[in-house]
Formats: sequence, C-alpha cells, structure tokens
Amino acid sequence: MTKHLVTESRFPNPDAAFQTIVDAHRGLSEEQSADVNTRLVLLLANHIGDLEVLEEAISVAKESGEAE
Repeated sequence: MTKHLVTESRFPNPDAAFQTIVDAHRGLSEEQSADVNTRLVLLLANHIGDLEVLEEAISVAKESGEAE
C-alpha cells in the first residue's frame, strides 16, 4: 500500500502550529536556526518512516520554493 503526502492541514489550529515553529526560532542565530530546522526535518522524516512520502515531500517543497 503506497501512502501519499497529505498537504491539507491536519491541525485543528494551523495558526498555532505555525506560531510554534516561528517561536522555536526566536532568538536564534541563522546558524542555530538552520541547525534546528535540520534536526526537525530529520525527526519528522523518521516519524513518517516512508521513503516514498519523504521523496514526495521533498519534491513538493522544492517546487514551492521555485515559485518564489
């Protein structure tokens, strides 16, 4: 069974989830912030535990960054 990336919010309060991420970076240097992001990505990738979903997420993230 192949899982697919879920892109719609699963948070009852998506603004609070976003604010939590923003708050995690408050007061950090750019390097510290990048380190937190790296660790967070690795933790969440491990939590997903599905290489196909991870690859899809990477693809979506790269495409959305190109639109900027």
